[in-house]
Amino acid sequence: MNKPEFFKRGELTATLWAFRREFLIVGILSFLSNLLMLAPTIYMLQVFDRVLVSQSELTLVAVSLVTLFLFGVMACSEWLRSRVLVRAGMRFDEQLSTRVFNASFDSYLNQASASPSRAFGDLIQIRQFLTGNGIFALFDAPWAPIYIAVTFFLHPWLGMLSLVFALIQAALAWFGHQQTVAPSEAANLANSETNSYLQSKLRNAEVLESMGMIGNLQKRWNKLYAAYMDKNTSAKGLAHRVTAWSKFIRYSQQSLALGAGALLVIDGQLSPGAMIAANVLMGRALAPIDQLVGTWQGFAAFRSAFKRLEKLLAQYPDRDPALKRLGPTGEITLQGVFASAAGRARPILKNVSFAVPAGTVVAVLGPSGSGKSTLARVMVGIWPDVNGEVLLDGLPIATWNRMDLGPHLGYLPQDVELFEGTIAENIARLGEVDAEKVIQASRSAGMHEMILRFPKGYDTSIGEAGNLLSGGQRQRIGLARAIYGEPELIVLDEPNANLDDAGEAALLRTVQELKAKGKTVFLITHRPGAVAVADRLMVIKDGEISLDGPKDAVLNALRLSAPPPAPSSPLGSPQPA
Repeated sequence: MNKPEFFKRGELTATLWAFRREFLIVGILSFLSNLLMLAPTIYMLQVFDRVLVSQSELTLVAVSLVTLFLFGVMACSEWLRSRVLVRAGMRFDEQLSTRVFNASFDSYLNQASASPSRAFGDLIQIRQFLTGNGIFALFDAPWAPIYIAVTFFLHPWLGMLSLVFALIQAALAWFGHQQTVAPSEAANLANSETNSYLQSKLRNAEVLESMGMIGNLQKRWNKLYAAYMDKNTSAKGLAHRVTAWSKFIRYSQQSLALGAGALLVIDGQLSPGAMIAANVLMGRALAPIDQLVGTWQGFAAFRSAFKRLEKLLAQYPDRDPALKRLGPTGEITLQGVFASAAGRARPILKNVSFAVPAGTVVAVLGPSGSGKSTLARVMVGIWPDVNGEVLLDGLPIATWNRMDLGPHLGYLPQDVELFEGTIAENIARLGEVDAEKVIQASRSAGMHEMILRFPKGYDTSIGEAGNLLSGGQRQRIGLARAIYGEPELIVLDEPNANLDDAGEAALLRTVQELKAKGKTVFLITHRPGAVAVADRLMVIKDGEISLDGPKDAVLNALRLSAPPPAPSSPLGSPQPA
């Protein structure tokens, strides 16, 4: 039976609920710790009202030893509850870190998040709040009424005074919550946007430096930073005002409590010991509330982080880890596929349909901006906004487990992205390096001899994003990575864009080898040389497949549809129009 919507928990809430045993232990330890907080009050009463009256040193020693023992128990309970929360925070992080990584990666892949690292910041924010002073304040706050009740036993007027100050502090806490949450969230969002903007632009530092664009970038960044500083100053100023009022109320309470107690002692309604004890109790009663006021900003950040992370995990649920399938053969089918992008009124791909059997080499031709690169992303299942069916071996590609499917797919994007590490690690897709497979892939890509000429061969570090390599070297290493492990479906987007004649010849040999092994290969290219190794040609124009079929038939159709050459003059130059 399904639970009603009201009782359904989000994934993050359910994970926190799984730690209810730890929170119960912390609650019990907090109960013990706060109960023992009454020990100083009782000790003062005994010293002022019994020891000083009886002048008994033995009574003083006995009371002091008992009080010291209670203080030791209180310290142990404080230490234990901190230890329980810290360990729970570590387990919480371990349980969610991989899940958050996958969800934030999916979010970035679907162009739904400009800063996937923010998800990890949210996870850290939640963990730090759950293991910091804020959570202790929540556990200690219920004891404020108990301390106030004990103060009433000492004297009703002192109890009323502590109740009034507690209500004032609670009202201030509520006011601080209402007034500081929105400004704090706005400041945090502005800070995130400012950092993301700068980091994204500094990836092109060479372009900025060479063409003198740093000054223009700085002006744009200064505007974002100034907006963040204004919001942060406003939020901090309000939080500091609330904290200042809280301190004023706390200090006023301490002084007025002593004054009221002294007045009652003068009137004979209260003993000096009870006066001191009441002052301590009132301070203990208001301490959790005062601590809540001081942690409102942290609580606001925690709540915002919790909502964002809960939403992220709900939008990108974990795929069934038990779903296991045999590796695909490479047969791919598209049925009525439309691919769109945010900010575009018209779709990029329009009603694209085709079926390609396994072991076919397909060359995809078309002018720039016709949708070829989008088609490549659609086929490997990484384009976010797709309508229609993209089937791999007859099954929707979105339903495959990407970790299981990845080794069976090879993809070379138009803009090759390598990762910091060695050449071997990049070819091996950042996994465990299988030397035999790495060398086989690099030989197929025509890179083996070139790699051996590097200072450390395959162990040569390529720097961040491969910035120590030329464009052609990056492309050929990307090609080796795409064919590493001999995947069944290989999609190469402009694989010869940065290659010289030798590199292009190596590419054609690679495609022929893959074809001989029965691999499905898509070649997206402008160069006619790559067409020679294809079995089938597709021509895309304005997001639609205008021609599709066997290579020779499509080439003939292209020749027939080509415009006649302009007439030439007797000297061989075109006639003027």
